[in-house]
Amino acid sequence: MPLKSGVTAPELSTLGERELRERVLSRPLPRHVAIIMDGNGRWATSRGLPRVAGHGEGVKSVRSVVRAAGEVGIEYLTLYAFSSENWNRPSHEVSTLMSLLERSIDRELPELMARSVRFRVIGRPNGVPAEVQRRIDHVVEATAANTGLNLLMAFNYGARDEIVDACRRLARDVAEGRLGPEQIDEVRLGRALYTDGVPDPDLLIRTSGEMRLSNFLLWQIAYTELWVTPTRWPDFEPRDLYLAVADFQQRDRRFGRV
Repeated sequence: MPLKSGVTAPELSTLGERELRERVLSRPLPRHVAIIMDGNGRWATSRGLPRVAGHGEGVKSVRSVVRAAGEVGIEYLTLYAFSSENWNRPSHEVSTLMSLLERSIDRELPELMARSVRFRVIGRPNGVPAEVQRRIDHVVEATAANTGLNLLMAFNYGARDEIVDACRRLARDVAEGRLGPEQIDEVRLGRALYTDGVPDPDLLIRTSGEMRLSNFLLWQIAYTELWVTPTRWPDFEPRDLYLAVADFQQRDRRFGRV
């Protein structure tokens, strides 16, 4: 069962999609929701399909969740699409993922524009195939002036890489005399991260039931509420998003206070 507090998950789970949506809209929303989209491969193998078939189905879930998040008024949605460790997967799976990403980016751009979604990527650009990077850059530039949902895709991303890169950036500033070591604090380090200018996630959702963070936004989620569901990503629907948000809205966020 999902991690929960306040109204129990069984009580919330009796509500239909429309009821959950109305409930979510009647309460303060999380400003930033992050999702570890897990279970594509297991979804496929459980159906006797090749693992890559699950990634194709997962794109449909991305589309529906992006729509739902924007429609209810969530400001930021970060999706963990491809980690820096994922390059170690079988080469045919990685190449299929890259091809799928290329096609999906081109296909989704008209809808992103129609919904005024601003697209941004966090992660290291080095090592990304040139054509994939070119198409990513095109969508980022094309949507830069949009004023709706801020959609962040964590691609070739690792939280430890991000923190290392931030430290290197600050170290260069110190070495070149722009910054004193004593001036380095949480605020300056936060500004050196890939997510500079983005509020920390209020809610982190992980699908497929795994109870780990998988090197995702380790700095940013210090006080983020966690919600884990056994539902695999290709089966994750707007109702699941509303259920996670409704559960979040029942929690008492103390940020270290008693």
